[in-house]
Amino acid sequence: MSVIRYSAASLSSSLTSDSSAVETHLADQLSRQGVYVGAGERRSWRNSLPALARDLSDAGLDQVEVLLEHRLPLTSKRTDAILAGVHPRTGDHSYVVVELKQWSEAHLWEDDDALVEIDGAGYLSSHPSTQVAGYVQYLRDFAKAFEHTPDQLQGVVYLHNATDFGVGDLLASKELAQAPMFTGERRSQFIAHLQSLLAKDASGAEAADRLVRSKTAPSKQLMSVVAKEIREQEQFVLLDEQKTARDLVLHQVKKAVTADSKSVVLVTGGPGSGKSVIALSLMGELAREGRTAIHATGSRSFTQTLRKVAGKGSTRTQGLFKYFNNFMEAERNGLEVLILDEAHRIREKSVDRYTRKELRERARAQVDELLDAARVPVFLLDQNQVVRPGETGTPDDIRLAAEAKGLEVRQIDLTDQFRSGGSLAYIEWVERLLGLRDVEDGPQPWDGVDENFEVDVVDSPEELESRLQAYRNAGKGARMTAGFCWPWSDPRDDGSLVPDVTIGAWQRPWNLRGERAVGGAPPSPLWATDPAGFGQVGCVYTAQGFEYDWNGVILGPDLVWRQAAGAGRGAWVVQRAESRDGELTKKSVTDAQFERLTRNTYKVLLTRGMVGTLIYSTDEETREFLRSLVFGRRPAT
Repeated sequence: MSVIRYSAASLSSSLTSDSSAVETHLADQLSRQGVYVGAGERRSWRNSLPALARDLSDAGLDQVEVLLEHRLPLTSKRTDAILAGVHPRTGDHSYVVVELKQWSEAHLWEDDDALVEIDGAGYLSSHPSTQVAGYVQYLRDFAKAFEHTPDQLQGVVYLHNATDFGVGDLLASKELAQAPMFTGERRSQFIAHLQSLLAKDASGAEAADRLVRSKTAPSKQLMSVVAKEIREQEQFVLLDEQKTARDLVLHQVKKAVTADSKSVVLVTGGPGSGKSVIALSLMGELAREGRTAIHATGSRSFTQTLRKVAGKGSTRTQGLFKYFNNFMEAERNGLEVLILDEAHRIREKSVDRYTRKELRERARAQVDELLDAARVPVFLLDQNQVVRPGETGTPDDIRLAAEAKGLEVRQIDLTDQFRSGGSLAYIEWVERLLGLRDVEDGPQPWDGVDENFEVDVVDSPEELESRLQAYRNAGKGARMTAGFCWPWSDPRDDGSLVPDVTIGAWQRPWNLRGERAVGGAPPSPLWATDPAGFGQVGCVYTAQGFEYDWNGVILGPDLVWRQAAGAGRGAWVVQRAESRDGELTKKSVTDAQFERLTRNTYKVLLTRGMVGTLIYSTDEETREFLRSLVFGRRPAT
């Protein structure tokens, strides 16, 4: 990981001689991590860093090391600054995470201690003490340097432009107990606080080296902690917009109770932005508060896995996890909260072939059923993960349906990345590759722009499986997935699986369809989480919503790249006749819909990995194109 590091003295000197050089250095280093730096962020550096450097100098902490824009492990989130030094009393390493705010005036939103409205900004934020406390807890959880010495890391907030009067109710908030906050008016207290944690005239180089070289602890992957999250105590550390989204829901729930009101919360974000973590954290918090809350998805695999893991040994807990089509007869506002995870999978109607005739005849739009079922319905979605015809879960659809009922809609957009090693650069690369971004420059090279995530193109399915197996042998998780371009057979009478996915001499079965283990293979809902799932190829319907360390993706003949004649740029060609997905090949699905759903399908498949992705295409020209994009690859000879 690229590290942006100064001693306090050198930072002060650099800012004094040429502050623009520091801005340029920061922007250049971040661009190597795939981070675009806009004018607003440059302006914040220009305003905040000189204030911090001046105070460190006045505190006599010139030898403290300053890590700027330090990236949290496995996320795209960055701290403003981490100070590394020696504790003045113990002589041990000591670290302080500093959250710098340019705010001059801000107030608690509707007297909620956890939510802040910044005057003139027009958006909500978590209380900055909560924000920096989240960074501290996250580093304690994931940086091995703090595994046995968590108290060596502390957090502080510095509102260097603010007076006490301008942020008075923030200073009175109970959230302040999580981390101290100082205004510019309290500059002397801020300096004294730093001096209580960092010794004068003591080099912070060794402490900084320890943090920079620290290994990352294994990620608390979603399914492994759900049981404690739901039944015992909160296990997830939520950061920034994640925490804001959770606190907003809790606020709206309290408001619904006290004011007899009803509102809708909409949380949008790409794969790995933390939507499901928010959903499960909410379930845990609401359960502990005794609220009537239900979690629902449109995914059989995801719901069945949650029931099995979170509800193990407790049928009552299992009952908290439902499907979207379970609310056709729900009492209006019978629930306080309905958490709708993967809401992009909302369908036009809830009816299916098993629906009773009388319900079928009076069926309403599924989104209306879900809106009516709770005082506070919470929709968490990514509209670019719509992969089946009839799925209508877009922000516009939900907002229009809510507004038609006269309901207030509050929206939080998650911009940070927790899947794909926290690589925003990789998510952008996939979306550009598949033409899912509104940009003209199309696919871009993957030239190692983000050293925290690996991408490679393999030359055969044998190589794909062999490399994934090697990662598994090294203790990592891995799965193979593919586009739905081969038939999908039921197991044979003897329980053996049919190797439907055939590429040359290489043959492997799809994952099971049903909910019963057969022939040593796990049931469909557990394919992504049971180690025995590696022997089968997963499809989008079993992979969506899950993650694993290493991701192997087979692009089938339904999506191929064709180079234009002459100097023209190439383009993706969708070959509908190659698809074996009965949902997508229905006559009611237009060619334009099929193309969009196919691209969305491959986006889902390509964004399941936490550490890296290996890509193979069954089409030679497509492989050549992919090789040309991935750094270090050369056309096969």
